[in-house]
Amino acid sequence: MADFNSVKYDVRDAIATITLNRPERLNAWTPEMADEVRHAVGGAGNDPEVRVIVITGEGRGFCAGADMEALDKTADRGRSSGREVLYPDDVSFPAAAGPGLDGHYPGRFGYLYSCPKPVIAAINGPCAGIGLILTLYCDLRFAALEAKFTTAFAARGLIAEHGSAWLLPRLIGEANALDLLLSSRKFTGEHAAGIGLVNAALPAAGLMEHVRAVAGELASNASPRAMAVIKRQVRLACLQSFSDALTVADSEMTQSFGSDDFREGVKSFVERRAPRFAGI
Repeated sequence: MADFNSVKYDVRDAIATITLNRPERLNAWTPEMADEVRHAVGGAGNDPEVRVIVITGEGRGFCAGADMEALDKTADRGRSSGREVLYPDDVSFPAAAGPGLDGHYPGRFGYLYSCPKPVIAAINGPCAGIGLILTLYCDLRFAALEAKFTTAFAARGLIAEHGSAWLLPRLIGEANALDLLLSSRKFTGEHAAGIGLVNAALPAAGLMEHVRAVAGELASNASPRAMAVIKRQVRLACLQSFSDALTVADSEMTQSFGSDDFREGVKSFVERRAPRFAGI
């Protein structure tokens, strides 16, 4: 994995941790950070030694949104620069099991849906604008109780960016989504848990311990192949009829019967031991 300027990358116990690393700016988002997070997720997603990916922030913030210096330049120009609107889709996961997403999720963060590994957001502090959108594309989200959230867009004269108008209602319902998007009001991790935006809110001191425990459970006890297939099934199901989703499930079930992970899953259960999944 390449050296990064705006993020830190670490792999331990089959968990890749990507840490947004501009703490002096509350990890405000920049084009460089966007490229580095994409590259890090691509590397982790294709690394057979990695089973789960965690994204968090360095210091007291998760991501305070787009860097305001860049936004100020955009406001002066009246448009984004080419560097900020061109996001080449240079991340792919050719060895991933499961149905293809076939370009259903393009855009800045679509690669997170294509990634075969579970991606967990550990929201340790302020989470605003594009930082919040990043978490919407993660598979699981956990927050510090007092972490402050805001969509921020309407308060900046912006619209619901990067697919958030599609994602938020599906996560928390239309009324809650409109409330957060129209008002740009600030709310806490505790409130985020109450409306289903995050899986749980925890005391800040125990957040990473809890996230690593969840990630460790997935890395140790769940088949990597099964997780990759399930993740893609769920993403496709948003766009399918029940009949189409059932057809995909039937096809993938047949393929899973021939996998090494299926044989190991059954064998480990019968032998009353921890599984040793190979991901194939």
